[in-house]
Amino acid sequence: MAGAHLAVAPTRLVLASIVLLAPACRTETGRLTAAQEQRFETEGVRHRADNLRFRYTFAGTRGGTGWEDRLASIIVTPQTVLIHKNEKVGIEITPRSRRYYAVHRDGRRVRISAGSGRSAETWSFEPPEDPEGWTQDIRAVIRASKSSANDP
Repeated sequence: MAGAHLAVAPTRLVLASIVLLAPACRTETGRLTAAQEQRFETEGVRHRADNLRFRYTFAGTRGGTGWEDRLASIIVTPQTVLIHKNEKVGIEITPRSRRYYAVHRDGRRVRISAGSGRSAETWSFEPPEDPEGWTQDIRAVIRASKSSANDP
């Protein structure tokens, strides 16, 4: 009987360790440089969400498409939309952007489309709150960009 008790104790110890360490293993995607933090603070952050699951869809070769889930963060100011994983930029829309962009809402999901043809990609996500507000604010950034002149 004593041997059975000893066999269970290490298992509980391992499980307790996993539960305690799991939050530390979570991927952090929201880190920005001090200059970026300053820039976004100056612009005025309307929306920010870190560590969201995005569905990234892209045009493939021969007209096919592919997709994958990506963990990333998003910041929306009156002048910028940035989807990023720390220093790595997925999409950055600013007044100087020339690429075609569009935003649509499907229920709780917000879809940001970029490019066209073989360079097309879509980043869709569920914001933590107010999907309509996110969509309107992203649309305002797109309209203020040079990409709005390139509407197909």
